[in-house]
Amino acid sequence: MEILEIILQSVKSGLPFLISHFVISVTIFLLGVWGYTLVTPMNELDLIKSGNIAASLSFFGACIGIAIPLAVCLASSINAADIIIWGSIAVVLQLICFKVVDFFLKDLSKRIIDGEIGVSIVLIGFKISVAILNAAALSG
Repeated sequence: MEILEIILQSVKSGLPFLISHFVISVTIFLLGVWGYTLVTPMNELDLIKSGNIAASLSFFGACIGIAIPLAVCLASSINAADIIIWGSIAVVLQLICFKVVDFFLKDLSKRIIDGEIGVSIVLIGFKISVAILNAAALSG
């Protein structure tokens, strides 16, 4: 019975941190996705609703690209402030990624609006690659 008591005590002391860190991370994620919709010159959500697969792919890449560094930030954080500060920085870097790729791939937004899946796949590759590098940099 002692082992069960130790486990329950561990859960009792750790659960508030798990919940608060998870809520902080999900909030930063949602703010990052919202920020992403603001920095893109197209309304991907409307395009997705109308069946645009290229926009769906691009939005998928943005969500994964934001989640990867946030997950590493969450795993390596020592407190809520760490998650807020480094998570926010990670999200900003991901948002800059779109603008950089847009610079190199001319008319990126127009091409996604036109449904060009190929350009969306390239964009996903950049977003996830930057997310992995961003996550590695966060982990120190």
